[in-house]
Amino acid sequence: MRKLRIAAISFLNTAPLMWDFEHTELGRKFDVISTVPSECAEMLRTGAADIGIVPVVAYTYIPGLRVIPNVAIAAKGSVRSILLVSKMPLEEVRTVAADTSSRTTVALARVLFRKWMGGPRQLVAMPPDLGRMLEACDAALIIGDPALTVDRTRYVCYDLAEEWKRLTGHPFVFAFWAVRASALLETELDLTRIFQQSRDHGLANVDALARTWAPRVGISEQAVRTYLTENIDYSLDEENLAGMELFFKHAVDCGVLPGLKPLEFVGEAKAIGSSGDRVIG
Repeated sequence: MRKLRIAAISFLNTAPLMWDFEHTELGRKFDVISTVPSECAEMLRTGAADIGIVPVVAYTYIPGLRVIPNVAIAAKGSVRSILLVSKMPLEEVRTVAADTSSRTTVALARVLFRKWMGGPRQLVAMPPDLGRMLEACDAALIIGDPALTVDRTRYVCYDLAEEWKRLTGHPFVFAFWAVRASALLETELDLTRIFQQSRDHGLANVDALARTWAPRVGISEQAVRTYLTENIDYSLDEENLAGMELFFKHAVDCGVLPGLKPLEFVGEAKAIGSSGDRVIG
């Protein structure tokens, strides 16, 4: 059988998920490509990848995906790496430069603006260069590693996961592993066990990850450890699923997404939501 192709995200927040693929013989069983979240989704959509860590919004428009259970990139409070950085108070903001490398982050911003923060705002797609973004617009939406180095003393900053938790009382799920259903027919590997164990081994080696990633990102080793163990939650537990379900319902209500779709997991014969239990947008 051929090697399955994995599209992975080249951000610090995915480092624990990739531990076994980068540090053990497991990596030889797959072809791994690192990119940004939106490109992971596109690779799954076109069949250029079989497995990807995808923004949850991507699940709504890519047919034939199955979700690997209980592995995600989520936040039960502040996340630190999804920031709205503004030159002025929020009520004065009219234009927002948006780093569009994650569709879920942009969708979250639109929901927050339209439902609670006085939107809609005009979002302008731009590369993630904070200086240029703030020259062109009143505020900037920055995601991933660049957000971790923003000097918050210089700007008015809003952590969007923290705002979501404050306004709804729920965690927020940004991404999860998804597999093309056709690829499941081409492997005998236990993908659920493989990806869950890789996550667990990564979290058991946070100190090693901190030594590697601190100079790459430009933050301290302690900041890396705090980010990976306190800001990011790597589970897809019931609390996180409930938060994701609520987000998609709000997204549909606000016109950010067109409708709901059953959530199907690897290893389950029936979709969650196919009988009205749980759906996502």
